[in-house]
Amino acid sequence: MIVRSPLVILALSCLTFAADAAERPGKAAIASAHVLATEAGFEVLAQGGNAFDAAVAVSAALSVVEPQSSGIGGGGFFLLRRVSDGKEVMVDARETAPAQTDPKQFLDTKGELDRDKSVNGALAAGIPGQPAALVFVAENYGKLPLKKSLAPAIRIAREGFAPDARSLMFLGLRKDAIARDPGASALFLPGGQLPTAGWVLKNPDLASTLERIARDGNKGFYEGEPAQRLVDGVKKAGGTWTLEDLKTYTVKEREPLVLQYRGHRVVTAPPPSSGGIALAEMLNILQGYDLAKLDRVHRTHLIVESMRRAYRDRAEYLGDPDFVKMPVAELTSPLYAAGLRASIHPEKATPSANLPGFMAPVQGTDTSHFSIIDADGNLAAVTQTVNLPFGAATVVPGTGFVLNNQMDDFALKAGAPNAYGLVGGDANAPKPGRRPLSSMTPTFVIGKDRTLVIGTPGGSRIITMVLEGILAWFDGDSPATFVGNKRFHHQYLPDVISAEAEAFSKDERKALEGMGHVVSDGERPWGYMNAVDWNHGTNELRGGSDPRGVSGKALVK
Repeated sequence: MIVRSPLVILALSCLTFAADAAERPGKAAIASAHVLATEAGFEVLAQGGNAFDAAVAVSAALSVVEPQSSGIGGGGFFLLRRVSDGKEVMVDARETAPAQTDPKQFLDTKGELDRDKSVNGALAAGIPGQPAALVFVAENYGKLPLKKSLAPAIRIAREGFAPDARSLMFLGLRKDAIARDPGASALFLPGGQLPTAGWVLKNPDLASTLERIARDGNKGFYEGEPAQRLVDGVKKAGGTWTLEDLKTYTVKEREPLVLQYRGHRVVTAPPPSSGGIALAEMLNILQGYDLAKLDRVHRTHLIVESMRRAYRDRAEYLGDPDFVKMPVAELTSPLYAAGLRASIHPEKATPSANLPGFMAPVQGTDTSHFSIIDADGNLAAVTQTVNLPFGAATVVPGTGFVLNNQMDDFALKAGAPNAYGLVGGDANAPKPGRRPLSSMTPTFVIGKDRTLVIGTPGGSRIITMVLEGILAWFDGDSPATFVGNKRFHHQYLPDVISAEAEAFSKDERKALEGMGHVVSDGERPWGYMNAVDWNHGTNELRGGSDPRGVSGKALVK
């Protein structure tokens, strides 16, 4: 059953822009963060699988080759569109808080948030949803048995692969935390030392874990001996998981948010993602301007002001829809956007402190995204994560995967931002069984003549990256181009425009500062966008994998 969130559909319901039965690309496109994962998807397609089987294969392969970014110890969102009947659904595999969750567990002796407890060690881990998603998508949307879709990942784990420079860099960043955990250290620090280029990581424990899932489905992870091993290991490492936490975990099917932008349907993630609502707010605001006629400075100014207002509402209202009643219809309404637009001065920045209605601030960078269009026109946009690089830096011996540190995505203490600087209120407070708010924003943009599948990792900056990618696509950029565009970001608090090096010229920065913006440019690159699109008229497929990565690959064949 689909869990139906309140939503506003700004296009006429009959205008689905679905490809008819005769219209199909005839080829497939996959863009992911690692060439081995992209190839795994095509391997499964070649065996007669569809986009959803390929999504299972790519997801599992990324669990093997990108342990710093995602894995079966984490969770994610699978946004799917089935061409045969036009069904659009988001499979919510977000992690859940254990039954014994208590926010006080994350405080120090002075009552302040202990960041080490919220990001390192088993206490920081929510109940993983990724294994359940692999099973659910395969059984309900795929054409192949799970053992075939998981076979490439199992093979890669057993035979080994050489982690790329990006993975080794994150290992260096997280070395101290990894070294504290015997299971993580044994897997990722051979001989207790940081590995160097050319090191081959073989992970027979992960291969065995995936084989159990392939053979037994959810029972191969959430029940019996595998579950007991996880519970014992988590408790030994300071966590609070129980067998009941694992046995009762379930994915949720949620109805996507849908809006119209420039004659296209934008299909995006509903809560517990904050991404879709924030994206809808920003696009609704910007729809009132002719951005193409504006100079770069004024265009940036208006985009930033839309970001500021959307992130303010994120902090105020959003949380797990199974626990929190949210004004989704109001937040995504064009009338609400018109009111927000009216508050934007065309020449002056609005200080975040001046925005009305928000309480005093009360309150994942490494994730992975892949995009798929198959030969029939089925779509999959999947964003998955373990939150921070290498998650909680904890591996239960014998399992082969890192635990997530998704508990940090909750508002663990009033006045304490999370690792991404995001603030939130009681709507995102940690409670047993609750799913933490996420910024993951897998999205489809579907028009009569073309379709885009887009998403990215990047923590709190995911939503603004997806926005900028969509805007660039409407401006005519191909996926291969816009995934590499320089980025800027504003998230309400702190009241600063963050920008990558060379995102703005000196004159543009000076002009923005003259409007009252605070600009922090020259920041390190962020995100790892992967996108594909389809021209319905020519049946041309295109893909782009972010050049900020090392091993990403977009293929069409």
